[in-house]
Amino acid sequence: MKKQQVLLICTGILLVVFLFKFGKTAAPGKSADRTSVQNQPIAFDFESFIDFSKKNLTPSQSAYITGLENSVIRGAVKDQQIKVYHQLAHYWKDSLNQNIPYIGYIGKASRLENSEKSLTFAARNFFETSREVNEPSIKNWMSGEAEDLYNKALAINPANDSAKVGLGAVILFSGTHSPMEGIKLIKEVAEKDSTNMYAQFMLGYGSIVSQQWDKAIERFEKVLSKEPENGEAMLLLAEAYEQKGDKANARKWYEKEKEMLKKLAKERNEKVPDEFIKALDDRINALK
Repeated sequence: MKKQQVLLICTGILLVVFLFKFGKTAAPGKSADRTSVQNQPIAFDFESFIDFSKKNLTPSQSAYITGLENSVIRGAVKDQQIKVYHQLAHYWKDSLNQNIPYIGYIGKASRLENSEKSLTFAARNFFETSREVNEPSIKNWMSGEAEDLYNKALAINPANDSAKVGLGAVILFSGTHSPMEGIKLIKEVAEKDSTNMYAQFMLGYGSIVSQQWDKAIERFEKVLSKEPENGEAMLLLAEAYEQKGDKANARKWYEKEKEMLKKLAKERNEKVPDEFIKALDDRINALK
């Protein structure tokens, strides 16, 4: 099977987990990618996106956001702006269920705070969300923001392993650099600290990309030994077994993923959408 086909299978199944865990990323009232293609410029502009998104809100919602935007007062402007950015971020996410404005404002706040912790947190939000977005202009914006924020965190502390692995992961997924540049950064951390599961996970993903199935299996099994409910690692482990030709183990891990999704839904008093279960059942049945 060609590398592109492998990655399409992985991405299609992984999208199930991303959507179930993180929810919508579109502007209000529109589907994620269709909205972007029709209304966004080639180079994504966050402020334009916010202006467009506000038009889909109720007058009271839009007025509340505008009030926050205009609430910065003279004096401690920087501290006030950070506070406002956090208020805007959480209103968009918690009240309007919109993730793109959330991560955009968290990124703005982190740049003003300019702390290792805030920059790394914002960068990882950009990176993780970029992986569930297909529209190129938004995806490129998110990847670029993540890379810049990780670099800023590393400028403060070059020994920040979390930022180093994150930057390596962005490079691995972005398509704008050689994947080996990212793998090199991640390996530096994994060789120094074999218990860093984020580094182990990303090295496993790198092995998927390079079709080194045995190495991928070794990495993901190590991750799952420490993080038994890591659904993404489960899916990628199942994929690695499938591509290796080990149908029994592939079925086992797809089944475990289905069980975990149901458990997660039960804890949240929800139901796993039928299409999610069908996507997994299709993979399992194809391996019988």
